[in-house]
Amino acid sequence: MMEGFTRRWRAAQPWPAPRRGPHYSVCHFCDTLHDADRIPEGEAALCARCNAPLYQNRYASLTRASAFSVAALVAIALMHVFPLLIMDAAGMRRSLTLSGAALALIEEQAPILGCFVILFTIVAPLFLALSMLYITFPLLFGVAAPGAKTVARWMYVSEPWNMAEVFLLGVVVSLLKLVKVADVQFGVGFFACAGVMVFLAAAVAGIDREELWDRLEVATE
Repeated sequence: MMEGFTRRWRAAQPWPAPRRGPHYSVCHFCDTLHDADRIPEGEAALCARCNAPLYQNRYASLTRASAFSVAALVAIALMHVFPLLIMDAAGMRRSLTLSGAALALIEEQAPILGCFVILFTIVAPLFLALSMLYITFPLLFGVAAPGAKTVARWMYVSEPWNMAEVFLLGVVVSLLKLVKVADVQFGVGFFACAGVMVFLAAAVAGIDREELWDRLEVATE
């Protein structure tokens, strides 16, 4: 069943449409099939049946995605350079970094947990930020980086495995227990980790998948 879609927000300029077609979009809520017409910047395509959002053309999408990716990479660097927590207990002062926490788990006979910390809180966020920047920055100039489509596929596969926020929550829970036995302070790395979480979410939300794939198609035609 083919239906049109309703629109909202004020128009500006649509993203370029690939020459190959026709193009369709399926509602994730009611499975209604729509003609995926290009929409002006600042507008959203809504399902004609259930009014759920299909896709959006966000303002300055490529610029926002690239800028937030750079900000995430800077925050990742700060997260590894500066400590997450600084603890003072019995006259001894100790700092804990993210990589140090993972290595400590491996040394304390918990290698699987340590490897998971490295994979989900270090590798996955770094890959997501680098991939988004690798894809979106060349598209600002109308070109696609070599292998951009493959990188985009892996980027969206790895997105759910970015668990910086889960690690951050674990640090806060551990802090509530540590304050009873030591004087604990948040380090710059802790706030950088929070920044990574926010910047990555903003980078991914900065450009709709429909728009990103269309731009890649146009750039590689």
